[in-house]
Amino acid sequence: MTSPYDDRVLALAGLAQALQQVRRIAETGQSETGAARPVLDSVFRIDADSTAQIYGGVRTLEPGLRVLADYLGSRGDDPMLPRLAWATIQLERRFTGEPNTLAAVANGIAAIAPQAEEHDSTHPEVLAALGGLYADTISHLRPRIMVQGNPHYLGQPGVVSEIRALLLAAVRSALLWRQLGGHPWQFLLARRAMMEAVGGQLR
Repeated sequence: MTSPYDDRVLALAGLAQALQQVRRIAETGQSETGAARPVLDSVFRIDADSTAQIYGGVRTLEPGLRVLADYLGSRGDDPMLPRLAWATIQLERRFTGEPNTLAAVANGIAAIAPQAEEHDSTHPEVLAALGGLYADTISHLRPRIMVQGNPHYLGQPGVVSEIRALLLAAVRSALLWRQLGGHPWQFLLARRAMMEAVGGQLR
């Protein structure tokens, strides 16, 4: 029997996976390509037959699903992740209320898509383009997402571009989650159902 939370937790896993990579890059200067690629790919998949296909399949979201399982079970070990997730969810609400910004982001993604198809969504030029798009549009909205980490890495342009590209992917997942019926109160009132849905996706 399917649950409305089955697809919602996939979108939340995409959000968690993108932000986990943001935290990793901010602290170490490097992402895990296998975890970053599915969420970056999702930025370009506007039309798909299922939520899973947006990310290239459920298996690509295993890192995010495990992060989500840990935090729903109060076992998360990085207090910054839920704060970033909440800030992203708030920012997405503001973003979707700004038609001009929405249009600018959509047009920007369409312009970058051929480059991503030719190279790869994790190619430095694509990351720079996505990061620039985020900087020119969503980053001007409030609340701004503040990323903390190692100043040595946060001062490097390539690192900053990849973080911004992943934040764009995180906002995309937050938007998808809300389109699927996600709402913040579900973290309190539907926590068990969400945990069961995550467990089902990980089986």
